[in-house]
Amino acid sequence: MAVIIDKALCTGCALCARECPNQAIMMKDKKAVILENCSSCGICTRVCSKGAAMKMADINEGAVKCTSCPVQCEVPAGFVGACQRYRNEGGQLIRNRQLVTDTAPGGPLITAVGAGTNYPCCKPAPYIVQDTVDGVEMVTVVTEAPLSYSGVKVKIDTNLHIGEEGAKVKRNGKVVGMVDMEEYGSKMLTIGGANLLTGKDGFIVARTVVEIANSERVTLKVDDNVLELQVGFPPIINGVEDRKMRVGCGSATIGMFAARLKEAADEVIILDYHIVGLLSEHMAGEAVGLNWSGVTPNARRSTRGRYFGEHGHGWGGTDIEDPKDAIKSIDMSLAKAGMTILVTETTGRMAALFEIQNDGSVKEIPMTTEAQDAVDTIRDTSENARVSALYVGGTGGSARAGVAVNPARVTQAVHDGDAVLTIGGAKTFVLPGGGINFMVDVEKVVPKAFTWVPTPATVAPVEYTMPLDKYQKIGGHIDAIKKRSEIINQPE
Repeated sequence: MAVIIDKALCTGCALCARECPNQAIMMKDKKAVILENCSSCGICTRVCSKGAAMKMADINEGAVKCTSCPVQCEVPAGFVGACQRYRNEGGQLIRNRQLVTDTAPGGPLITAVGAGTNYPCCKPAPYIVQDTVDGVEMVTVVTEAPLSYSGVKVKIDTNLHIGEEGAKVKRNGKVVGMVDMEEYGSKMLTIGGANLLTGKDGFIVARTVVEIANSERVTLKVDDNVLELQVGFPPIINGVEDRKMRVGCGSATIGMFAARLKEAADEVIILDYHIVGLLSEHMAGEAVGLNWSGVTPNARRSTRGRYFGEHGHGWGGTDIEDPKDAIKSIDMSLAKAGMTILVTETTGRMAALFEIQNDGSVKEIPMTTEAQDAVDTIRDTSENARVSALYVGGTGGSARAGVAVNPARVTQAVHDGDAVLTIGGAKTFVLPGGGINFMVDVEKVVPKAFTWVPTPATVAPVEYTMPLDKYQKIGGHIDAIKKRSEIINQPE
């Protein structure tokens, strides 16, 4: 079905052009124009609220209908379909990436990257290969599986505030995920998921999941905070590249460096959005011979020397932007004029030294050698900040039918350890319980292994590896098995 634009209905909003995975729509005179590389995937017809984009009954001359997923693109000669995997060459659709057969010891016999997809799922998977490993006949079943239950968990090493837990994460104004609970020293995002993928903005959700999983740079927004994220690189929050993640919370920092901090100043406040530490009151301060100085930090007290910080864009990810404001009060019945207070963060990125005056106020003074050494120790102990991500998905559905005729036995084999699930050659963590829900570190997967289809769903390279006798027991497609040597030696 060729796609046409009714120019009388087209308002020139360009939404179809932005969503087209093939960049097959251009804007001319404020009207959409379909280009020759259109694969008739139909995204434009689904996003156009005016009904200007329409599918016609006729297929374009030379186009080949793809049957690898329910979208059924009509791929023009010389071009690719919406998933970017299949190219029409001389009237034949071919997978445009060579099958990746190099694997690590103990991994699958081949990967699923470049394998393509057999649809519907009741067909045997594209490759079912056999080889002898350490005297045992092994089988690996591979397919590039469209997964609507999929997404990425993004870990952002940063003290900088990105938004409250539960806040919506947006891209180009569309909701693609949410801020998840914080992990130690990191902020977490959940991007994708079945409900967002099947929602009205599912296409941009799928594209975002895949781009993150393929380690491409994406720009997201949480409230007014702009996040520039790329797996393997430091995060950029509101234009600030955060290169160091905290060594621990403020309390942990006090605990680790109490002896060094004691030499730096009479009192030390470690600002942190989670726990603000106060040296002299902290049990670590007592352990190095200190008594409470009379200084109270500007935070909510939890326990001895530990105070809850408030999120913000200030020091240590708190709302304190002037270090002087970290000092809430000073009890001059305990403190004395001339005492020093060091204020710093859990990354040692910024620091300031203050001297108590006769009237109980404080004045900033130059950093002493001892104070600077203590701050440098904290900074040098901090790890490099980066963005990382786990791809999460579920293959507990119809994708199992390409492995064996009894899908439940496939699930059981994975949970029993009889079959090993890998993604793009990388080890996975399979969640307990029913189904096959997994997580995989995207940096361990073959590069650029993920794609998406306009159903919409993301496409992951899935491999199951098990002994041949186990494969027979679960009802595997024995007749479809080929020797690995036949696969790796086949002509490109």
